[in-house]
Amino acid sequence: MISAEDVQFYKENGYLLVREVFTKSEVEEMREAIEGIIRKAADAKLDRNAAWSNDFIPPEELKKLVLKGFHDVHYQHAAFTRAAAHPRMAAVLSQLIGPNVQLHHSKMLVKPPEKGAAFPMHQDAPYFPHANHTMLAGSVHLDDADLENGCLSVIPGSHKQGELPHVGKYYLNHKEYPISMGTPCPANAGDVLFFNYLTIHGSDVNKSDRPRRNVLFQYRDPMDPPTEQVHINWGQGLMVCGENPVYKEYHPNFALKE
Repeated sequence: MISAEDVQFYKENGYLLVREVFTKSEVEEMREAIEGIIRKAADAKLDRNAAWSNDFIPPEELKKLVLKGFHDVHYQHAAFTRAAAHPRMAAVLSQLIGPNVQLHHSKMLVKPPEKGAAFPMHQDAPYFPHANHTMLAGSVHLDDADLENGCLSVIPGSHKQGELPHVGKYYLNHKEYPISMGTPCPANAGDVLFFNYLTIHGSDVNKSDRPRRNVLFQYRDPMDPPTEQVHINWGQGLMVCGENPVYKEYHPNFALKE
C-alpha cells in the first residue's frame, strides 16, 4: 500500500494520507453501521452531543453545533472489526509502527451538515499517554472531506515537539494554535489519514450541506506501555499484525452498567 518514501514522509511529518484503502462497498457498509449506532443510542437514551466546549466555543454557538462521537464501535458492528484489522490497514500499519501492531480503541465522529462542530487543535497523547509514542490514529473517511465540510488539518512535524501543555479536556490554546495554522488534508471516501498521537491536528465547522463521517482506530506497538492507566476498555490489546512478544492477560478493572 505504501512505499519507503511514504514511510519516510510519515517519520518526518507525523502524518500520511493513504488513498483507496477501503472500497465503495466497504465504505457503504460502515456508513449504514454508523446510522444504526446513532439510532440505537437514541432509542436507549444514550445519545449525546460530543462537541468541544469551554472557551473554545461560546455557549450561544455551542447550542447550534453538534458532534456525534461514540467510542469502541467495533463492539457495535462487525464492519468495524473487519476494518480495524483489514489487510490493507495492516499493510500500512506494519510499516509505520512495526511488525507487531495492537488495537487500542476505536470511535466514530460525525459532523452533521451545516452544524457539525469544530475540533480545536490538539494532540491525542494527553488522553492515553504511552512511553515510546508509537501510538497513531488511522482516520477512515466515509465521506469526501474538504475545507467546506470540516476536513482534518495537521501541523507537519509537530510530533517532534513531544507532548505539549493542553487546557481543558484536552486541547491547545486556540489563540496560540488556531485551526488555520494547520495544513488541510482533504480526502475521499475510502481514504485513511494516519497520524502520530503527538501530531497536532484539528478541524473546522462543517459549513456544507454534506455530512462528514469518520471512523478512527488508534493503534500501538504492544511493547509500548501506557504511562497512565486511562482509557481502558474491553478488547484492548487485539492484535492486528504480528504477535504480542510477551504473554499478558488483559483484565480491565470495571463493572458493567445496567
